[in-house]
Amino acid sequence: MANSYFFGMKYTRLTKQQLEELHTEFINFLATQSITADEWQEIKQNKPEVAEDELDVFSDLVWEGVLQKVSYLENVSKQHMHLFFMAEKEMKLVSIKVLNPDIDLTTSLGFNWFKKNWQSDFVEYLTASKAYSEDKSLDIFGLIQEGAVITKGDLYQWFDKIIG
Repeated sequence: MANSYFFGMKYTRLTKQQLEELHTEFINFLATQSITADEWQEIKQNKPEVAEDELDVFSDLVWEGVLQKVSYLENVSKQHMHLFFMAEKEMKLVSIKVLNPDIDLTTSLGFNWFKKNWQSDFVEYLTASKAYSEDKSLDIFGLIQEGAVITKGDLYQWFDKIIG
């Protein structure tokens, strides 16, 4: 059965909504462990801790698959934008800070101001890179836990051309 019982979860359990959206994949996951739909119902009723373990293992597998494909992340707050590129051996960062306290980058009004004023003295840029720890996927997951979202990287690529 699942080895997560011994090691615990690496990431976090998928939400109920995420699990519902991945219903077919979860059925296939159970099938790889020779668990039928009827057996799953019985496990959920009579061995809830085993059911929890299965959900945890499945969640980790899904996260692992997603995280291995991530190339870009963005974390935008009122005055900052952190744009990440996940290169092969390191993560690269373009950090943008808006010095005008009236601007909120999380609103369309604030972002439009930024698009017009990105070269002004009210905007500071910083670039950095950092080697991954022993576990690149866990590094990426940590950024997502801190509020970063997976993107196609349009903003990062635009800035990389301009300030790179």
